[in-house]
Amino acid sequence: MRFISSNGSLLSSLLIAGIALGCSAGTNDSSSGAGNVGGSDPAAGGAGGAIGSNNGGAVPGGSTGQFDPAGGGTVNPNCDSGADEDFDMDGVSVAQGDCNDCDANTNPGAIEVIGEAEGTGGGGGAGGGGEYVPADEDCDGVADNVPEPCDASLDLVGTDPFDGARAIELCKSAANEQDYGILSAAWVRANGVPANVNAHMGILADFGPNVLPQAGGRVLGISSGTARDALDPGYINHTTTINGPGTPPPGFPQDVPGCLGLTNINDDVGLEVSLRAPTNATGFRFDFKFYSNEFPEYVCTSFNDQFIALVNPAPEGSVNGNISFDSMNNPVSVNIAFFDVCDPGITGEPCPSGPMELQGTGFGPGEGGTTWLQTSAPVTGGQTFSIRFATWDVGDSAYDSTTIIDNFQWVANGGTVTVGTIPVPE
Repeated sequence: MRFISSNGSLLSSLLIAGIALGCSAGTNDSSSGAGNVGGSDPAAGGAGGAIGSNNGGAVPGGSTGQFDPAGGGTVNPNCDSGADEDFDMDGVSVAQGDCNDCDANTNPGAIEVIGEAEGTGGGGGAGGGGEYVPADEDCDGVADNVPEPCDASLDLVGTDPFDGARAIELCKSAANEQDYGILSAAWVRANGVPANVNAHMGILADFGPNVLPQAGGRVLGISSGTARDALDPGYINHTTTINGPGTPPPGFPQDVPGCLGLTNINDDVGLEVSLRAPTNATGFRFDFKFYSNEFPEYVCTSFNDQFIALVNPAPEGSVNGNISFDSMNNPVSVNIAFFDVCDPGITGEPCPSGPMELQGTGFGPGEGGTTWLQTSAPVTGGQTFSIRFATWDVGDSAYDSTTIIDNFQWVANGGTVTVGTIPVPE
């Protein structure tokens, strides 16, 4: 699991007023991310640090503590709080392990935020120009400690659903009610009932020689055929039937605007994870690619295999809880706007990404897929929620489709995260 550098944090006016009284002006506390030595003037770089400034600007002008790199924390970080007080109102008292009660983004339930190098934006909002200084957001005594990937040695046949989560960098289990991470994981059918472990799911070292993990050493594959590339043991060409008829979640299969589809699904499979977000998280994101035998013959027909990422509770901007679709509300299928990995000489389609990422996948040059896409969605810090990654055949049990998923990341930037899917930024 990875994390995104923070560029701002908004607290209520009551909290800001309280901090103004309890945290005297002084040199910036790195975890507040103000980026400048200054007083209470936000123009000095206090309110809303840019990328590279940790949890930027919760306290105008910074808090009382000076960062001590050798100690991995701050000097006098607690704003004169008593052991049982919760000055920053983050739900964690000093006695419960809050190592900086001036900053609501710092406590044992937060995730470390790794900033950018000096000169790439590490400064306070209006003031700017500050130097990024490491901080210990998770209060473990070490600043900017980066967890190691946990998927390098996972087996292709992932009988343990937690291995499916590890394959997408969801490594950390929540140790207690204050902690963030995985609460549960299960292989499921599209409607959430338990699924048998079979070739519909796989933990892959790659998907052909030209599609490598975005992070760690493995990717998760889920398929209405076999979640294998052409060289993997157990691969069968993508016209198989394993799970048989399934029951879609309410509101699915989703019709493509202008292209009415059938309503029955087959060979559905998925991974469902329940998570608790870090207390400083504002959202999450993950990367995926979708491949289908249906391209291009069945574009805008009744046979539109689909992939969904179903979030519960449903975030604002989702479609029946699904957060993966393009700007025209097209679900992930052969109709999505980003379906551009193919051979134009064979398919007659534009194929701007060409056929290279089809090689060795088991999908031929006359079929197709998407580039790496990234879906984002908002979350409230400390929130418990679930994500069901699922795929299925629509209308038939042949002409299969495969989704590979990787690189789950928490977003801890104090700003607004909206539901959306875009090509992975370079």
